[in-house]
Amino acid sequence: MRHLLLLLALAIAAPPAAQAQQAGSLIAADPMTDTPPGVQAWRVQYWTSNSKGERLRVTGIVAAPREAVPPRPRRVIAWTHGAWGVAEKCAPSLSPNFFAASVGMDAVRQGYVVVAPDYIGLASPTMHPFLVGADTANSVLDAVRAARAISGAAAGNDFAVWGESQGGHAALWTALQARNYAPDLRLVGTAAAAPPTDLAANLRDGSDKNARALLLSFTLHSWSTLYGYSMDGVANRTNQGIIRRLAENNCISLEKKPKLGTILGVLTIVRATKNKDIARIDPWGGFARANSVDAARVPGPLLIAQSSKDTIIAPAVTRKFAKSVCRGRTRVRWIDMTGDHGASAKDSASETIGWIGARFDGQAPPDDCRRI
Repeated sequence: MRHLLLLLALAIAAPPAAQAQQAGSLIAADPMTDTPPGVQAWRVQYWTSNSKGERLRVTGIVAAPREAVPPRPRRVIAWTHGAWGVAEKCAPSLSPNFFAASVGMDAVRQGYVVVAPDYIGLASPTMHPFLVGADTANSVLDAVRAARAISGAAAGNDFAVWGESQGGHAALWTALQARNYAPDLRLVGTAAAAPPTDLAANLRDGSDKNARALLLSFTLHSWSTLYGYSMDGVANRTNQGIIRRLAENNCISLEKKPKLGTILGVLTIVRATKNKDIARIDPWGGFARANSVDAARVPGPLLIAQSSKDTIIAPAVTRKFAKSVCRGRTRVRWIDMTGDHGASAKDSASETIGWIGARFDGQAPPDDCRRI
């Protein structure tokens, strides 16, 4: 009888496996010691789900002001990072330069909780779904949910999403997914710096051919691994091997120069894909279109920051997207810049954080559609 009562007690106390792995539930939050002054942070693990409904364990960082827990929940910003690579080792949360390289963390000093997901497959053994909109958005929304379980963070249900480069694409997709996937959260605004929007055009029209070749390699490796797409229509078997090695061995770092092998590999893929447009090669073209951002569906308010001298995300592609959003009468704040691609979020950070604060305050959003 004693054993029976013990089993019954355990059954009542322990949540079912399905409940324990519910998307958005926190698995672990380990306090970090190497944080900037005034910032407390946790390396987190949490559950998310992909478009197939599979539960996946993912990682990230949650940061908050190092001060007493306020009487009301703190405002939340989901910081969606740019491209760090597609290999497991490329996760931002594993980098000793995380805080220095993550512009979104600047908002912590202004009282925000900043939630920074690694996305699926970075710091976890699943292949990273590079530029796959819905899967990435799910991981962002579930990170915001999971942060609410950290008592010291005091994260609320209201959030903004802000990202650069690949993270700009993630931010826009998060806005698309938020209402249906996470109705328990309230999105107040979306900010995207140099976002890929039309994926085929972005992979084709950037003026830096070397960066284009590396990003194309990340894309081809990720999608071929995840979905079984053949690269035969894009590259021969020798060059497919080079693409795989570029993707598996390289994380993007602005502090280090690329190795000679990487340089030679990139130059080879530049030549091999010179006249290739994935928009015209099935199934790549269809998948690129499916994961581009549908301007007609993007909810406002929206901020887009774009440099006219960006050599990776073609300014004309971003401007065309913004005009399409405007045609749907969505209010768009447009920030013109002149720096390089890697400085997109940094150069627009002050104005973006101010714009986000105004959204939380309930102010009417500005509209630059007439001058875009």
